[in-house]
Amino acid sequence: MSGKTASAGTSPQPEQKKEKGRFRKELKTNKVLFIMLIPATLYFFVNNYLPIVGIYFAFTKFNFSGGLFGSPFCGMENFRFLWESGKLTMLTVNTICYNIAFILCGNVLQIVCAILLSRIGGKYFRKITQSVMFLPYFVSYVILNVIVYNLFNYDVGFLNGVIRSIGGAPFDAYNTPGVWPVLMVIFYLWKQVGYGTVIYLATITSIDPELYEAAEIDGATVFQQIRYITVPLLLPTFITLLLFSLGSIMKGQFDLFYQVVGNNGVLYSVTDIMDTFVYRSLKQDFDVGMSTAAGLYQSVFGFIVIMVTNTLIKRSHPEQALF
Repeated sequence: MSGKTASAGTSPQPEQKKEKGRFRKELKTNKVLFIMLIPATLYFFVNNYLPIVGIYFAFTKFNFSGGLFGSPFCGMENFRFLWESGKLTMLTVNTICYNIAFILCGNVLQIVCAILLSRIGGKYFRKITQSVMFLPYFVSYVILNVIVYNLFNYDVGFLNGVIRSIGGAPFDAYNTPGVWPVLMVIFYLWKQVGYGTVIYLATITSIDPELYEAAEIDGATVFQQIRYITVPLLLPTFITLLLFSLGSIMKGQFDLFYQVVGNNGVLYSVTDIMDTFVYRSLKQDFDVGMSTAAGLYQSVFGFIVIMVTNTLIKRSHPEQALF
């Protein structure tokens, strides 16, 4: 029995040696590829993993004389203050609701545009249309702010100029919070739809044309082909993009909100998100501890959402799950 036990205890060693030998062989065979991985590995280590140490800021009352590990430890005080300030609920609701609207409206509109572009007969017209749709993606958010300001400014804005010309009362958009959730979604879609359309269009062009030919021979209409061929084959791309988007559901479009809304306190109740709050905390009070606490809350919340979503998708579409 003791001999069997000893042999059983030493049996994994040959397997370990085999794995090491296999890795060395792989390393020797593809050494150029492994060398090419070094810059990417260093990039992610320096920019994504090394800063994780800064999480400790969330549990300190940071001061410059003490630095990271010399600042007084305050435990959950930053989180408690964030919660008791009454802003956490508002920031969470705003950030999540905006991101859900961005994800759902964006993906639906991108799929529709991609399908329409794939069905356009004229080659040059399709290319021109695609280019025009893609162009806003390259427009800076600073330029977008200029466009929005010139549209909705109370005194000299284009919209109020038209309203005054027909005898109406001017509309004070920058003092009317209720319209901004819709406007922010429209601005986001204007910027991002073209980029997402290209992704879905690439998926559509990779679909085997014989599927459409067979469906047409069987008498399927264009709408039936879209419903039973195009949309089901776009589902894997949609799920993948959805999972990537949900991972950052607590990280809003900072450039969009900060550039368009700026420091207009009247609109904070409907446009303030976690990212803008963290930025103002650093800019006004330089409260590193509270800002890090808010950022850590974002990351943990996003991690929970992506894990739950991936688990649900794994049950219905296991081949589309991230892991």
